[in-house]
Amino acid sequence: MDLSNLKPAEGSTKIRKRVGRGQGSGLGGTSTRGHKGAKARSGYSRKIGFEGGQMPLQRRVPKFGFKNFNRVEYKAINLLTLQQLADEKNLTKISIQDLIDAGFVSSSQLVKILAKGALTTKIDVEAHAFSKNAQAAIESVGGTVTKL
Repeated sequence: MDLSNLKPAEGSTKIRKRVGRGQGSGLGGTSTRGHKGAKARSGYSRKIGFEGGQMPLQRRVPKFGFKNFNRVEYKAINLLTLQQLADEKNLTKISIQDLIDAGFVSSSQLVKILAKGALTTKIDVEAHAFSKNAQAAIESVGGTVTKL
């Protein structure tokens, strides 16, 4: 055995199909592309979503709704949660940092205090927004509201 005897294993290689090289090759004429039409032409590439001329899905389905890019999204925290936090940590003033440390919000979120539940102790609350009922409930117990 020497270098002149080397050849690939049986069946491991295929001969490339050379189309469009005349009728004598058996692959001339339409060169395996069928007769006429866009797919027979050079430079053809199908548009994304093209369904062979049938009305494509993205045009059959109606448009609806919109996304308001001016929307300000708040993380809602209830008075009930504030009361529990104040009881557990013996707090009289609850700031955004206290809520972040307790794991209720992340540092990138805005906080709005809502009125679900009731306060029993005087708490000074600091947040980005308050509902009217929550603000009234905090002030009725003697606490103060600070908007950031």
